[in-house]
Amino acid sequence: MIFASPLPDVEIPDMPVTTYVLSHSTDMSGETAIIDGPTGRTLTYAELEDGIRALAGGLVARGFAKGEVIALMSPNNPEFAVIFHGIAMAGGTITTINPSYTYQETHHQLVDSNATMLITVPLFLDVARKSIEGTNVREIFVIGEAEGATSLSELFGPPLAEHVPVEPSDVVVLPYSSGTTGLSKGVMLTHRNLIANIAQVVSAGEITSADRLIAVLPFFHIYGMQVLMNTGLKAGATIITMPRFDLAQFLQLHQDYAITRSFVAPPIVVALAKHPLVDDYDLSSLSQVFSGAAPLSAELALAAGARIGCNVVQGYGMTELSPVSQLTPPNNFKAGSTGITAPNTFSRIVDPITGKDLGVNEDGELCIKGPQVMTGYLNNPAATAATIDPDGWLHTGDIGHFDEDGHLFIVDRLKELIKYKGFQVAPAELEALLLTHPAVADAAVIGRPDEEAGEIPIAFVVLRPGSEATESDIKAFVAERAATYKHIHHITFTDAIPKSASGKILRRILKEPS
Repeated sequence: MIFASPLPDVEIPDMPVTTYVLSHSTDMSGETAIIDGPTGRTLTYAELEDGIRALAGGLVARGFAKGEVIALMSPNNPEFAVIFHGIAMAGGTITTINPSYTYQETHHQLVDSNATMLITVPLFLDVARKSIEGTNVREIFVIGEAEGATSLSELFGPPLAEHVPVEPSDVVVLPYSSGTTGLSKGVMLTHRNLIANIAQVVSAGEITSADRLIAVLPFFHIYGMQVLMNTGLKAGATIITMPRFDLAQFLQLHQDYAITRSFVAPPIVVALAKHPLVDDYDLSSLSQVFSGAAPLSAELALAAGARIGCNVVQGYGMTELSPVSQLTPPNNFKAGSTGITAPNTFSRIVDPITGKDLGVNEDGELCIKGPQVMTGYLNNPAATAATIDPDGWLHTGDIGHFDEDGHLFIVDRLKELIKYKGFQVAPAELEALLLTHPAVADAAVIGRPDEEAGEIPIAFVVLRPGSEATESDIKAFVAERAATYKHIHHITFTDAIPKSASGKILRRILKEPS
C-alpha cells in the first residue's frame, strides 16, 4: 500500500539552488535577511546577495573548478549563508563539518570528500590545522581575523554576474551522516534535491516573509541548513542566528524579535515544558514550535504547548531525504504524530522481514520515494544499494505506521543508531574506538532512553585479564578522541558480549532489563 501525500504537488524548477533561494532578493533588497542574535549585526537581502556574488567571483578568479569541494566548519552566523551559496554559485560543492569534531573526525571527512579548502572560525583553527595534514586541502581561511591565518575576506573578488552553469543533478552539498548503519558517510545531495525539499517545506509549512525564525539548530546539520537557512531565505523570512544554545539568550531573542516559528530538537522542548526561566519571557508571538531530529513524546509536546500557548508539532526526516518527508502543517496537529507526507512524496510501510506492504495502523519499516531522496553515499555504492532499493525506495530503518488520516507515528528504530540530541551516533564507531584501548578485550555500545537527550550512549566492556582500568579511565579515553555527543555516559563491565553464531552483537539482549 502506497501512502501518497494529501497535499497538492509543488513545482520543482530546473535551476541552481542559489538562484532559487535568492529569487525574491531583488524585490526584498532592503528587508533584513539574517540577524546575528548575540550582536544584532544584520544582513539585508541585498547585502546577502552582494556577498554571495563577490565570494563566487573571487573563487572563479582564483581558478576554482566546477565540482571542487570546500569544507565549511563554523557555528551559525550570517556569513554561513554567504559562504554556502557563494561556493554553490561558483559551481562548487560544500561539505559542512560539525565544529565539535575532533581533528581525527574532521580529517576523515576532508579525505573522504576530497576537499581542497577549509573555511572555519578562529576558535577552531588549531583543530583545522591539525586535521588537514595528509589531505588535499591547500589552504585554510577564517571568518574574521586570526594570527597566522588567511582571512575569508581575501577570497572575495569582483561579483559574479551569472551563476556558473550547473545541472540539476549536480551534487551541491555533502553533509555527513551515519545513515541506516555504519560509520559516517558523505550524503550526495543535488541542486534538485535541495530545491525540491525547500519547495515542499515552504508550501506545506506555510512559511512566509512575515515569519521570524530562530536559528539555534546548527546550519552544518541538514535540519538547520535546509529547514531554517535555505527555506527561510527562499520564503523571504528573517532568520535570527545563535552560535550555540543558551536558554536565557534563546528566550530573550524570542522576546526581542517576536519570533513566530521556533524550529528545535526535543531537548529544547523539555526546557520549554519544564524550566522555570520560561515564565520570565514573552513568547506570545510564537505561532508554532516545530520539533525534529529525534522522536518527541505526545505527552511532552502537549505539556510544552499548553505552557507557551501554541502547538508543538513534529516532522520526520533524515539527511538522506534533504531532509523532510513528513511534516505538520499549521492547524493539522495530532499529538505524537510526525505529521503527514510532504508534497510530491510517497511513503510505504513494509514488513522488515518479508518486504510485504502493510496497511493503516500496521507497524513496519518506513520507506520513502520522492525528489528529495539523495543520489547516494559518496564513494560507497554498497551502502547506497543497502539503503535505496532498485525501485528507488529509500529504506529509513525506522518503524512506524500511518493512521487513517495519513499521519505518521514512529514507534521504534530498526537501525542501531543512537540519536543523542538529534545527532547520530553509530555504535560501531564507538565500539571500534573502545577496542583500541589497551585494557579493553571486547565492547558493545547501545542507546539508553533519556528524557533530555532522547538517547545516551552506554557501553558494555570486557577487560583484558589483569587490567585495572576504571570506568573513568575508559570514559576519558573516549572523550579525548570523539565529539562531545559521542561520549560514553555509563560503562558496565561484563565477562562477555552476547553475540550470534556469525559474530553479530546481540544488542537486544543488552537492552533487556537486568
